[in-house]
Amino acid sequence: MTDETFAQALRRLRGTLSVRDVARIANCSKTVVSDLETGRRQPTAAMAAALDSALGAGGRLIALAEHPPGTPATERAAALQAGLAEQLAAGPMTSASLEEWEFTIARHGRATRYRPEQDLLADLLADFTDLRTLLNHRHPPAIRRRLLSACANLSGLMALTLLKLDDPGARDWWRTGKAAATQAEDRATLAWIYAQESYQLYYGGDLAGAIELAVRAQELAGGMPCVADALAAPLEARAQALSGRRADTVAALTRAQRALARLSPEDRQPSALGYDEAQLHFHSGNAWTSLHDTARAWEEQQQALDLYPAENRTDRALIQLDRADCLSWDGDPAAGARLAVDSLLALPEEHRSALILYRARDLAVRVPETERQLPEVRVLREVLALPSAG
Repeated sequence: MTDETFAQALRRLRGTLSVRDVARIANCSKTVVSDLETGRRQPTAAMAAALDSALGAGGRLIALAEHPPGTPATERAAALQAGLAEQLAAGPMTSASLEEWEFTIARHGRATRYRPEQDLLADLLADFTDLRTLLNHRHPPAIRRRLLSACANLSGLMALTLLKLDDPGARDWWRTGKAAATQAEDRATLAWIYAQESYQLYYGGDLAGAIELAVRAQELAGGMPCVADALAAPLEARAQALSGRRADTVAALTRAQRALARLSPEDRQPSALGYDEAQLHFHSGNAWTSLHDTARAWEEQQQALDLYPAENRTDRALIQLDRADCLSWDGDPAAGARLAVDSLLALPEEHRSALILYRARDLAVRVPETERQLPEVRVLREVLALPSAG
């Protein structure tokens, strides 16, 4: 039965029913049924669905119409999985099912710290396909809210991944995440999405917009112990520092320290969905770097490097690029360029994300014209494929 054709399956399923009976039940002509049984006619999706329902075939005729014998096994497997996912989604959601989704999302959040973005993106897309299937069905209000919160968190992780890949589609995912969090009435997740979105504006050079979203995130958090508060305050500090506002930077860093102290041990974790001491030292060091207070920056950077595990290649590379900036501000652009090159080349190619390259290019283009003929600076520009200095 595995290799039977649509025509063979139709004849088998018809059994003792006449062609006339099948045509009447499926609301079609006898000629159509007869032609399908002899193979003179190929089934349309609508006709296959009608006959499948009429004969109680349980999806067999639909599957054969979509993927006749000879279809590659991988394609048939994908179609089978999609059909099973749809059937399972139609059933009742249990607490165990919801907890499994929440565990999956937490695992993706931790994976942002060590997995290449392209690999993570593939898994996020697969899980989002299944989650969308679930959301297409009706659920009790409390369960739907939890599913919408899962959708909001997954949307934020999708946006972050696309941001690191320099894909403009990240902006659409922020909107989706905010819409889902709002429908779920999940203020903590909505605040987290605003905090993460502020990083996109920060890296895009919109410092006023980044500060506005970071402040919005802190207002939504309202002082409750949540990741958004701990995440948004240091981002505000970094944007204030780039704008040259030292007092505002210090105030924001103080709020960040207080917010981190309020977090539960579960939220103080190396994850895009959490915030920990290593991240705060990294972000503080970046803020002091932007204020050209290199001594304080160097101290914060060292503490961050001591705390970050080796597998967190992205943040460790960004810290080294901040250190390269400090060396340059201290009057040694050659040493800064050498450290930047070493940091880039130490990264496996799959971890050289658009974010890393953007940060390195920013460092390279800010080297004064008079210093761009230094051998170390020229090597950095070659590694980044920047135009040669005049």
